[in-house]
Amino acid sequence: MKLLLERRIDRHKRREEHTARRGARIDRRLLRESRAARSQLWLAAGLGVAMAATVVAQAALLAHVIASAAMHHTALALAATGMPATGRHPPASVTGSLVALAAVVVARALLAGAFEASGRIGATRVMSELRGRLAEQLLVRSPVSRVEDRTGELAAAAVQGVDALEAYFAGYLPQLVLAAAVPAAILLWVVPVDAIAAGVLALTIPLLIVFMILVGGGARARARSRWRALALLSGHFLDVVRGLATLRAFRREAAQAETIERVSERYRVETMGTLRVAFLSALVLELCAMIGTALVAVTIGLQLDGGHLSLQAGLTVLLLAPELYGPVRAVGQQFHASTDGMAAAERIFAVLDAPPALAAPSSGGGGVPDPALEPLRFEAVSFAYPDRSALVLNGLELELEPGRATALVGPSGVGKSTVAALALRLADPTAGRVSCGGRDLREIAPEAWRERVAWVPQRTRLFAGTIAQNIALAVPDAARERISAAAHAAGLEELLGELADGLETRVGEGGRGLSAGQAQRVGLARAFLRDASLVVLDEPTAHLDADTAAAVGDAIARLAEGRTTLLIAHDARLAAGAERTVTLEHGRARAAPLEAIA
Repeated sequence: MKLLLERRIDRHKRREEHTARRGARIDRRLLRESRAARSQLWLAAGLGVAMAATVVAQAALLAHVIASAAMHHTALALAATGMPATGRHPPASVTGSLVALAAVVVARALLAGAFEASGRIGATRVMSELRGRLAEQLLVRSPVSRVEDRTGELAAAAVQGVDALEAYFAGYLPQLVLAAAVPAAILLWVVPVDAIAAGVLALTIPLLIVFMILVGGGARARARSRWRALALLSGHFLDVVRGLATLRAFRREAAQAETIERVSERYRVETMGTLRVAFLSALVLELCAMIGTALVAVTIGLQLDGGHLSLQAGLTVLLLAPELYGPVRAVGQQFHASTDGMAAAERIFAVLDAPPALAAPSSGGGGVPDPALEPLRFEAVSFAYPDRSALVLNGLELELEPGRATALVGPSGVGKSTVAALALRLADPTAGRVSCGGRDLREIAPEAWRERVAWVPQRTRLFAGTIAQNIALAVPDAARERISAAAHAAGLEELLGELADGLETRVGEGGRGLSAGQAQRVGLARAFLRDASLVVLDEPTAHLDADTAAAVGDAIARLAEGRTTLLIAHDARLAAGAERTVTLEHGRARAAPLEAIA
């Protein structure tokens, strides 16, 4: 296990070196993925421009109120001393300005709320679409593709990774709009009022951006490393949970606990490193903004002292300086919040860009051939998995005659399950074709073909729910009577008689456990309920004891009666029930007596 973990670390490091070169492309790809929320982004852009206007209006009105109050106080002080207010006009009432200021503050708050809401709605749409496409790629387009370390890593990417993208689409992208709109609006207002202060602001903004880019590069590298550690931890922990019984049997629990502790410590170190970079970035941005504001304040003070700038204009520029730096600083904060999502996006896009295992139907004409009436033929079929160089099947010629059972036997690893996957249209041949009634299955939509097929795998997967719901997986809208009949045909009546809730007994995660034989009968009940023309059974008795295997074999005989059946078997007694036996060796099929079964 330690050697396996080290190899996995090396593999992740090589992948990291490759994905580091893809950083810019990931940014562009994420922008393209935002098409699902294009309307929300346009709305966010409009709201950002409106917010920029309210920022300037708020500062100008507040400066006007403060300046008017100062002039009024000065006039009262001069009147109290009897000194004439020569050259001064009586201060106007600030009531109207206060009302306008309050209205602007309320408008700015409403715009900020709408701005955030539009970003989150858009992010939700993009995240939902990404999860849907990821599920479609893994479950529909490439159901048997073999992606190394896929289970734990892809689970982390699909759940935590996609969730982390919310910060990118709801925070980072909308904040870029504000970072462009607000400084532009402020500079446009400040230039005619105070060209010197505008020059200071215009010079300090690029410096802030440069520092943000420099620190951001390190943050992105840290985030990739942190995500790699999380994916490694997820994958290894999943392996440990799956193999708990084996680890206990060989007394390796302590060793695995140490391994998980070591991987967890690595994840902690990477997380702390990411936080250090984030805090450093915040410090640098705050320092630059503070220095820029101080320079503007000094410039305004000198001009006020020299009488070159009015109090109201100087106050407005001084109030606008922090507002100019604020959106740029927020971009840096949102960038750090979104780095986990961007790191996960690299893995997600690698899966989405993988070539599909199933080709799109080349033609939509004609109905779906019926394997109960037409033979299913494997014609010079070759197949290789994406992560293997050698062919699993090499020029396979095989015919499944309508209404008859064909047993496919042979040693482990020769490709029997691959033949089943091709018959189910879970994969397409690398070369040659699989046809029914002379029609290539690649011309038929996979969903339409599978409506005519029932499948019983080596180990039936039970999902969280009742036994009835698990059986109805084959036909979700099946009536209760049909489900009960299918359970009876599969030999489940003895089990159901022992259960107080019968078909309503909950199984799967958090429910009652079933033995391998009982779970296999549930799988057979699914096949009975489907009542399909073609039945594919992939070593259905491989993990059962002799008595249970015999009982399941009787149910299989009833299921296969009158149906085109492909029975993959190691059990000579089970294969003996088929009308024809074919041995698979070196990727090719040949007729053989049952004694040849390995």
